[in-house]
This record gives sequence, structure tokens and C-alpha cells, in this order.
Amino acid sequence: MDELKELIRLAHAGDNQARDKLVTDNVGLVWSIVRRFAGRGYDPEDLFQIGCIGLLKSIDKFNLDFEVRFSTYAVPMITGEIKRFLRDDGMIKVSRSVKELGVRVAAVREQMTKSLGREPGLDEISREMGVSREEIAASLEAGAEVESLYRPAGGGEDKNLCLMDRILDERQEQEEMMNRMVLKQLLEQLSEKDRNIIIRRYFENQTQSKIAADLNISQVQVSRLEKKILKQMREYLNG
Repeated sequence: MDELKELIRLAHAGDNQARDKLVTDNVGLVWSIVRRFAGRGYDPEDLFQIGCIGLLKSIDKFNLDFEVRFSTYAVPMITGEIKRFLRDDGMIKVSRSVKELGVRVAAVREQMTKSLGREPGLDEISREMGVSREEIAASLEAGAEVESLYRPAGGGEDKNLCLMDRILDERQEQEEMMNRMVLKQLLEQLSEKDRNIIIRRYFENQTQSKIAADLNISQVQVSRLEKKILKQMREYLNG
């Protein structure tokens, strides 16, 4: 642990060799996290590169005064970087060629439906386009999968929810654990006063008025403090 902290101290001081060694020593950690995201349609090498960005952020932002292991700190940072990439890029990766073929198939199917007065079969679309039945079926299946996962699935106040939002899988418990770890580390960055406000507001569900009375300040001041603290936490998380 002392050697690790020394490497981190050197990396913080601008020693690129120390930084590179920290990355090399933690390659296995990155791969262990990448494997949790297997089966989502992404090249593991691509996810590994994204994970390494999270690892570098962990090295740069790790506080040597933390009473936690570096790996404990790095895991949620790496995981968060990969999850942001998946969120921003879309959960399902469909190749550009399949997407383009799907658009063409949809257009041809619509035209043939109008001319025939009925829905055309795969063989008919295949002959019309000069594309194999298998390729057409694959493009239709990919389009249907994306559409079904992102179709509205909520009711009442949840009209904006889609089916993807409701899918629970075996990774959920792990991800919740990571989120708790990240939150714990975010709280550790705050002063005692700021941490107390956030805990009372979001964990104990106390009102701003109640906190203001206990701290002998106004409710407006508590509101401003809360906004400032949340902004600080977001900036640290997005680093």
C-alpha cells in the first residue's frame, strides 16, 4: 500500500512513468469490470479503452488521505465511465449497414404494400431488392428489438418511461452497490457541515426549514447551500 501511495503521489506530481505503472498494474481490474458488460453488442477492447479513461481519472483524483483502498475507489469510477458511454451511445449497438438496410427495407415494404394491397412476404421483398432473405430478416429483427426496448411502457405519471427503464437483470445489484460506493466517496469530499445538510435532506428527508432552524440560518440560505453542494458533487463526479 505504501508503494502504491508513493506511485500515486509521484503521478500527481507529474511523473508519467509512475502514472503508466499504475495503469499497467491495474489492467486486470479494468478487464474484470469490462466483463460485467459483456453481451451488450460492444467490442470488449472498446469498453476496455473507455474503462482505462475511468482508471486514469481515478489516479488523478484519488485523495491520499482517503482511508480506502485505491481499488475500492477506482472500481466505481471505471464502472461509471463505461456506463456513461453506454448511456450516451445507446444500449444496443446495431451496425450502420444493418441500420441502412432496415431503412431501405421499410421503404420498399411500404411501397409494395400499397401496390399489392397487402403486406409483402420476405421472399417478395428479397426479389424486389436483390438482397437475401436472411439479411432482410436480420435488419427487421434488429429494428424490432430496438423499437420494443424503447417503446413507452409507463402509465399515469410514468408516461415517459420506456421498457428499457423497467428491465431488471442480474447486474442491478452490482450497479446499486457501485452507486452506493460512489455516493459514499462523494460525501467524503464534503465538509462536515455540507455533508450534514445533504444527509439530513436526502437521507433523513428533513425540510429546509427544519435544517435552517437547527443551524440558526434562513431557509433561503439552506436552499442556496444545498444547490452549491449538489453542484460541487456533480463537478467532482464528472471530473
